[in-house]
Formats: sequence, structure tokens, C-alpha cells
Amino acid sequence: MSKLNSSGKPVAVVVGATSKWQSDGRNTKLAHGKALDDSDVPVGVRWGVGGAIAQKFAQEGFFTVLTTRTEANASAMAVAIEEQGGDCMIVELDLVSEESVKAAFEKIRAEAGEPDVLIYNAGYLEGRDLPPEKELLEHIEVAMFDTAQHIASRGPFLVAKEVLPAMRKKGAGSFLFSNNSKSLRGTKRNTGESLYYPRVMMRTLAQVLTEEYSEHGVHVANVVIDGLIDSPGTRVLPKAQENPDIVINPVKIAEAFYYLHSQDRSCWTHELQLTPFPTKPSF
Repeated sequence: MSKLNSSGKPVAVVVGATSKWQSDGRNTKLAHGKALDDSDVPVGVRWGVGGAIAQKFAQEGFFTVLTTRTEANASAMAVAIEEQGGDCMIVELDLVSEESVKAAFEKIRAEAGEPDVLIYNAGYLEGRDLPPEKELLEHIEVAMFDTAQHIASRGPFLVAKEVLPAMRKKGAGSFLFSNNSKSLRGTKRNTGESLYYPRVMMRTLAQVLTEEYSEHGVHVANVVIDGLIDSPGTRVLPKAQENPDIVINPVKIAEAFYYLHSQDRSCWTHELQLTPFPTKPSF
């Protein structure tokens, strides 16, 4: 099989390159009852954090791999990256399936090469549609919890097993987690929120991998995105319309991820918290 990355560019893999808040995303449809027109939304914002990160690394000369559960979710993004002069490929990956994870990374290694940087940006919305009278844990279905655990904990464990051995042998690479403020401590799930407390385990995994792999030259970091992220679905929410200063620009988030990957190994950051200026940082 011929490599798509024939020029030998460094490889950046974005797990969860698409967004549940993109114009036709699941959260967008849940919140607004329909898909939205994103033609007036800046291209860097159209696919949330994952899309902004993918575009940033492609612009910096990386062959960028966009993973998503369904290829069609990322097709418009791939076109945008190519129009910007970048190179990319789409790989379908279902984090709930160990077989899907293995097959996806076999394809990535064969057609792109071993990843130099892996950004784990997978999200989920389980729990978000529960009404106010079902806020308590006793109302959470086991299937919802299982999905949250798959994406927040088991998924990055499986992905790490696929990419960290080669990074360790090479003595270089970055494994970066896109996380949120619910990873900092356990808090109750409010109405309209996803079942986010398994994110604490994602942060803990990042800490464990930091201890295990830093000495082998692998940079691991947990990025706490502490606020509402701009996207087609979020920018029209009432709270974003009423106070636009609380909305975080995903293009600037992407710059933070690239900064982490490009840090000198004598001065690595292992946790970075990004909070909009009018908001008190979560803790």
C-alpha cells in the first residue's frame, strides 16, 4: 500500500477532529432542533477545538490525520485543510471498540506513518438531554456511564497503547489531552451537562503517563479548556449571545496545543488551563 504521506511530513493525529457542536453536530441539533448554516462562521471555528487543532498542525507542515466515527463528518474539514495548502486524511475510529481503535492505527501507520503528536479530543453528550428531575446519579442509566467511561478513560488508554511504544523507542513525541474543568474535581451534574465526572480519570491518566513516559522523551500534557468554546452551535446559545467575552476562540486553543508540542524538553508544561478573562478559573 502506498503512503498518502509520501513527502514524509511529521504526523499529527487528532482523535475527535469533528465537533458535536459543528453545524450538523449532535449537540447542535439537540439544542437548536436543526442543523445550522455555518457559511458566515470563520473556517477555523467551524469544527470546534478538534478542527482548529487539525488546521493549525496542517498549517505548520504536519500531515494531519482526522479521526471521526463517520468519514462524512470530517469531509468538509478535509477540503478546507487542502484548500489551505495542507495534507490530511480521514480515518474512521469508534473509541468504544477496541477492534476499531486497532484497525484505525494500523491504517494510520500504513498510510501516514507513526504519529509524532497525538491529540486526544474525543467528546460525548451522554446525560445532556436528561430533564431537571433526573439530575441525580440514581437516574443515570448504566449505558450512559459506560459510554462516558469509554470515551474519557478506556478510549485514551487504548489509543496510548497504540502510539506510545513508537514514541518511547524514538525518544520523542507528544500525547496531549483535550479536557475540561470537570476533570479538576468531582462536581454534581447540572441540567444540560454531559456526564463529565469520568473526565477526572482522563486527567489522572495524563498524570500517570507523564510519570511513566517523560523520562523516555515523550511529552504528555492535560489541557483544561475552562469555558464555552466557540462553534456554530454554541455561538448562538443565549449565554454566548448575552456575554460573548465568555466564549473561547478554538483557534487560540489550537495555538496552545501547538505551543505544548513545540516546547523545549528542558521546560515542559504538563497541565495547562485555558480560561476566558471575565471568568474565574475553575478549581
